[in-house]
Amino acid sequence: AQQGRVREKAYGKQKIYFADQEQLPAASDAELRGLDGEIATRSAQLQALQQSCRHMEAELKDLNSSMTTPEIAREIEALRKDCASCTEKLERIKSATNHVTPEEKEKVCREQQLYRREWRRRKRMATELLDAILEGYPKSKKQFFEEVGIETDEDHGVVLPATV
Repeated sequence: AQQGRVREKAYGKQKIYFADQEQLPAASDAELRGLDGEIATRSAQLQALQQSCRHMEAELKDLNSSMTTPEIAREIEALRKDCASCTEKLERIKSATNHVTPEEKEKVCREQQLYRREWRRRKRMATELLDAILEGYPKSKKQFFEEVGIETDEDHGVVLPATV
């Protein structure tokens, strides 16, 4: 610093030493333009390399997430076994002799309609009867049901089946 080769700056108790740039030769405009051109080409090269790197990383991620040949072979074998078992089950179902005849199905549907109609009729009758009692009852409907011990379909989450 005393010889003038490096400069010294004091910041409080600290001192910083750095090269004296005044001793360096000044660059001409042509050199500066050349350096700017070189910076631009290197920046373009950097961008191209970064883009290529991102593309290769994406490709690597895709390859790592895809299945390997042995894994695919195991998957194919498992799917073939599933297919064979389903085919066997289908054959058993097709060859079964205990199919429901259309007459039996119709009979069951008629019985279901009869029971559903009866359920609706009885529920309506019970509701009308309870409404008549509640007209003169001083407490709420819920309190009355609790007191008497009535459980409704709604209490148990039962819904009347839809018509077929």
